[in-house]
Amino acid sequence: MANEEDDPVIQEIDVYLAKSLAEKLYLFQYPVRPASMTYDDIPHLSAKIKPKQQKVELEMAIDTLNPNYCRSKGEQIALNVDGACADETSTYSSKLMDKQTFCSSQTTSNTARYAAALYRQGELHLTPLHGILQLRPSFSYLDKADAKHREREAANEAGDSSQDEAEEDVKQITVRFSRPESEQARQRRVQSYEFLQKKHAEEPWVHLHYYGVRDSRSEHERQYLLCQGSSGVENTELVKSPSEYLMMLMPPSPEEEKDKPVAPSNVLSMAQLRTLPLADQIKVLMKNVKVMPFANLMSLLGPSVDSVAVLRGIQKVAMLVQGNWVVKSDILYPKDSSSPHSGMPAEVLCRGRDFVMWKFTQSRWVVRKEVAAVTKLCAEDVKDFLEHMAVVRINKGWEFLLPYDLEFIKKHPDVVQRQHMLWSGIQAKLEKVYNLVKETMPKKPDGQSGPAGMLSGEQRVQTAKTKAQQNHAFLERELQRRKEQMRAATVLPSVQIKEEPLSEEEADGEELEAEEEEPMDTSPSSCLSTKLANGLPAGRAVGGDNLNGHPIPGCASSPAARELKAFVEATFQRQFVLTLSELKRLFNLHLAGLPPGHTLFSGISDRMLQDTVLAAGCKQILVPFPPQTAASPDEQKVFALWESGDISDQHRQVLLEIFSKNYRVRRNMIQSRLTQECGEELSKQDVDKVLKDCCVSYGGMWYLKGTVQS
Repeated sequence: MANEEDDPVIQEIDVYLAKSLAEKLYLFQYPVRPASMTYDDIPHLSAKIKPKQQKVELEMAIDTLNPNYCRSKGEQIALNVDGACADETSTYSSKLMDKQTFCSSQTTSNTARYAAALYRQGELHLTPLHGILQLRPSFSYLDKADAKHREREAANEAGDSSQDEAEEDVKQITVRFSRPESEQARQRRVQSYEFLQKKHAEEPWVHLHYYGVRDSRSEHERQYLLCQGSSGVENTELVKSPSEYLMMLMPPSPEEEKDKPVAPSNVLSMAQLRTLPLADQIKVLMKNVKVMPFANLMSLLGPSVDSVAVLRGIQKVAMLVQGNWVVKSDILYPKDSSSPHSGMPAEVLCRGRDFVMWKFTQSRWVVRKEVAAVTKLCAEDVKDFLEHMAVVRINKGWEFLLPYDLEFIKKHPDVVQRQHMLWSGIQAKLEKVYNLVKETMPKKPDGQSGPAGMLSGEQRVQTAKTKAQQNHAFLERELQRRKEQMRAATVLPSVQIKEEPLSEEEADGEELEAEEEEPMDTSPSSCLSTKLANGLPAGRAVGGDNLNGHPIPGCASSPAARELKAFVEATFQRQFVLTLSELKRLFNLHLAGLPPGHTLFSGISDRMLQDTVLAAGCKQILVPFPPQTAASPDEQKVFALWESGDISDQHRQVLLEIFSKNYRVRRNMIQSRLTQECGEELSKQDVDKVLKDCCVSYGGMWYLKGTVQS
């Protein structure tokens, strides 16, 4: 903090992006010369370029009158290169080395991160570079001298040979026809060094005309280094966040991209993910998250993605377990990999993890010792399997991480049936390898009729439905009793409860309405209802006030509520204005980066998210959207941070009040209203800061962030 106070900002400079020469600007790097001499002072005799290779050759004069020039050495080099007789093909027509050739080579393959900067009248203009070339002296004249020397030696040897040498005997020759070239041989030939060199040599040179730095044509071209529209306010190229602007100016090099992992284990780069094909996006997401409901996967991929294509892709990389998708074992353990704990090969690890997944298709609970006893794997490997898809409960075992997704099961019966057939095949293999019929099948108690066997996941769902119907009356009475207790204790003052008692039909309607208002739940849960606990019928729930030992997420004192509030506060400190749709997208990204079993996975509803936003000091801005708007209901809910503690709070509040009455506004209206409300003339920098915090510009008008419809 002391260093920041000692280093204040003394000037702010506007930056403009000039694109007139973006595809034509090259940077030439010459060899080092004394400071008193510049390359522009040296006459450039000729210049030529090979555009495809970006190869340049410059021919520059040598000052033969300089006292440091060795004349005898220059004459000797010219004699060695051209010989005694000078003609039109001679390299040095003056019989003196009076010129030097510089040949270029590329310094880097990716020049998108470099730009030429021109500072003019308090403005910095940047032009991206199309190429960077290093010019080095070319010594091709030495090769020509060697060729001349070899020619002279060959001529001398030919003169010394005997002129009376007898004619050679006639020899028999054999004619052979070459076989047709195969495709592999042709590819090897095309990729060979000799072929590439020949192809490069065949590209013709394009001769150029050189203009010095003081030439009028050079001065005219230098004007293109200035942004042509820099005087206007609507320079939309740079209306971006600082991170986006830096990424545009300095994109990562291909070498850095190769060094980076495609998908880190704890962080997902959604910007990088969007560039991949849909199948790869699904694979990367499942490989990182391990277990995910289909609804969450669709929200991460975006609203424009076809759900049928996602269903087709998810079945290639994941298996259905209790209505949720769990990444396949061979995705986590490729063919040539091994266990970091025991060194077991990938095939054994995949078989053991498939057994754990299959166990969770039969029950919500798995005991680690039983898995280790069947698979014969070490405890660390088994623990890794379980941590991928379950959470440990003290004195109970490992419970599946997510609640049963009954909605997906009902909506996609064809997918469920296909997955059931796949699990039947996997079960047959596991029974053969691990002898499951003998070791893991439950024993039939005395007096029980019928063959002993494993219940499938579909059968367990039907059993759960039957139990729920049988306990319907009990559930209704329990719900009524708990509502009366909460009304008496006034635990949640923000929740309004009707005074008159509810009938069974009204209670069912209220619960159904609550479920329809909460489409974003990562797992269904509610503070006011115990009808479903962790996706299971209430008969299986652990207790009335908690889910699997954790406080209900909707309660203000729960860890999930505190985590959610911290996320909301941190998000609105970075982005002052957000729509509910964008906030939900950011929250899903936040969930994707959390470790399995985190408290936020217990279930966050739209209502809880909105209440937390309002409790964090934000206000909902009722933007008057046009009647023909295509914005969804979540996109029409706009929230803004009302007070952040900085000096721009008053300016932002005035701006937000403007947008509570107008869908789009011109800049001059905003500036005049800010001047009127604040009582002083605001500088251009102050207005720009407020607009950057809350608005975006489109078509000459300003909109609140997230509300513009292109």
